[in-house]
Amino acid sequence: MSKVQKDPLRGLATKEQHILEKIVKSTSERVDVVKRAKAILSVRSGKSYTEAAKEAGYQSNDAVSHLVSRFNQRGLSALGIGGGRGRKPTYTSEQQAEIVKELQRPPDRKQDQTATWSLSTLQRALRKRGLVRIAKETIRGVLHESGYSYQRTRTWCRTGYAERKRKSGTVTVSDEHTPEKKS
Repeated sequence: MSKVQKDPLRGLATKEQHILEKIVKSTSERVDVVKRAKAILSVRSGKSYTEAAKEAGYQSNDAVSHLVSRFNQRGLSALGIGGGRGRKPTYTSEQQAEIVKELQRPPDRKQDQTATWSLSTLQRALRKRGLVRIAKETIRGVLHESGYSYQRTRTWCRTGYAERKRKSGTVTVSDEHTPEKKS
């Protein structure tokens, strides 16, 4: 016989119910998110925490109990991974801004020994400026996060921006749909 639920599941909005059912049926959703959605829907249908835990694939009813209390507080965001997980960023946002700033600076042919930035030459310049242990892959990741991509012309350009020659001169045009295309 199960004990009395101290924090019972609150009433679900129809939108929340629909989203949970969609997640449970999804084949492309993360497995842990699907398990949490199954557990919430099982409790919603009137099953005890123990039955819901077995149906969702948890070992004990404590996991479902904690999940229900998180769901009552945060809603659907309780299905995702909690904060604080994963590796912390190695470089601060100021250091990442410094990487982008260095890229935007035109290279000095004598000092930097290049006419265009490559990852190697950018790494060399950043190491001279104080980021001693920075790797090429870190630079590439920061630049991609900032919206830059390496072009066929062997230069780094902001994604979604292009320079066009017009009668009035060179004009920079942008594609406003770029953020939608990235994801």
